[in-house]
Amino acid sequence: MAGAIPSPNIWNSPGTYELENDAVDPDGAIDAAMRAVRGPAGARVLDIGCGTGYHLPRFAREAEHVIGVEPHAELAAVARARAAAAGLANVEVRTGVAQNLPVPDSRIDLAHARWAYFFGPGCEPGLAELRRVMRRGGVAFVIDNDATRSTFGGWFRRFLPRYDPEAVERFWARQGFARTPLTMRWKFERRADFEAVVRIEFDRALAEEIIAEHPGLEVDYAVNLWWREY
Repeated sequence: MAGAIPSPNIWNSPGTYELENDAVDPDGAIDAAMRAVRGPAGARVLDIGCGTGYHLPRFAREAEHVIGVEPHAELAAVARARAAAAGLANVEVRTGVAQNLPVPDSRIDLAHARWAYFFGPGCEPGLAELRRVMRRGGVAFVIDNDATRSTFGGWFRRFLPRYDPEAVERFWARQGFARTPLTMRWKFERRADFEAVVRIEFDRALAEEIIAEHPGLEVDYAVNLWWREY
């Protein structure tokens, strides 16, 4: 789709990315932190970069209405099928990009973007779209990596050595977002699943180094929950 920014991990390996989703945050740290600010009960929810719709059923249990937006047409089709199979009448999935959301003005109470598009400088067009679609009193949440700490943060710095987390933090502060630092974890059921996920998240050489040096099924993982009320 025009304007789409490729996301190689899920675009190229959606089945493996599903394993990653299953492993992320088994203790619910991210969800609890979001609820402490604004929960989905009775809300009109927007999931930006919804992928295969993994988070849509969770929002749908409490929300009035849920819109998933995904630029990759094949992933959007999987998300629609997921919602239909679960009988989620209050969920719809639209094909679109963050910088041109297919959503009317002042419609959304809670927006959610998890490792999708909003990575700091350069995402201003998407932030302008958030301002357009959010209702007064609505809250937007952005989940992204905290590269300053944790085992996964160390891997991330090795993968992107020029990444400047302080510059990213300054960017979000200028945009009016608050930061909630969180420590969660990956927890896999099988070693093969851990190894497969590492291989879609990092280049081949680094992935093999990580697999060789990190035993077991769990990884401590720091993230930032960025949020703003409109």
